[in-house]
Amino acid sequence: MPDNTLHSPPIEHISFYRFVSIAQPEECANVLRELTADLGGSILVACEGINGMVAGTAAALDAFQTGLTVDERFGGLFSDIVFKRSACTTAPFHRMKVHTRPEVLPLGVDDVVIDVPAVADAFTHVSPQAWRELIAEDDVVLIDNRNSFEYRLGRFRNSVDPQVNNFRDFPRYIEDNVAAWKAQGKRVAMYCTGGIRCEKTAAWMLGFDMPVYQLEGGILNYFATMPDADKDWEGECFVFDNRIALDTKLQETGTRAEEVYAGDPDEQWRLQRARKLAEGE
Repeated sequence: MPDNTLHSPPIEHISFYRFVSIAQPEECANVLRELTADLGGSILVACEGINGMVAGTAAALDAFQTGLTVDERFGGLFSDIVFKRSACTTAPFHRMKVHTRPEVLPLGVDDVVIDVPAVADAFTHVSPQAWRELIAEDDVVLIDNRNSFEYRLGRFRNSVDPQVNNFRDFPRYIEDNVAAWKAQGKRVAMYCTGGIRCEKTAAWMLGFDMPVYQLEGGILNYFATMPDADKDWEGECFVFDNRIALDTKLQETGTRAEEVYAGDPDEQWRLQRARKLAEGE
């Protein structure tokens, strides 16, 4: 992707994740590098799973999705992975990066094991349609499981900002408040951009013995599913690529990185990173 302007054929974006045990992350990464040769984006691979965002033509993305789900070298690990796709005006990425990491999403808590069946049994993944009804209930604490700068840009109405600058800080917020919530008979409903942050938080919260719900597929799935999402959402949704922000129709808004981080000295490193991404570094 040589520049930041839409060319014909149009560019599209997909995001995806899957918590699953990967015995050989580097071997998995090598196959992913092969499958993404015609794409731009970023994929992280760890023993706990995979997390990625890639962009390219519709045909290139279709080929990648097929490869990820059926390539025999993956041994069926990603056969049921869910992809969230949106159109682009701005090319989200200039390069393709596939890295291995100790975790695809560091929570900042030691010994968190993602047991997907256990999480599915203990926590409710709420469909977008049911989410609207759930968050209107008086006994529900609606928590934004994202960074404060994301919350400031856009949020579900009546949601709580945990006021964290990094996902690693989120567990402390939960620990500081969970006793009060339980004493008040509250249920917790949490959401994030695509679902991965809630998924990992849910695995950690198994020991808290209280009702916790997650928005299935995150904000992006809500926007894709609910044509009147703006009834529940105010503002825009930040995305971690050159597009910066999307509206409830999954369209780019024109918001610039400088506007997202304006006046917050603690976020200047994010602004510098966004500028480097836009310049293709």
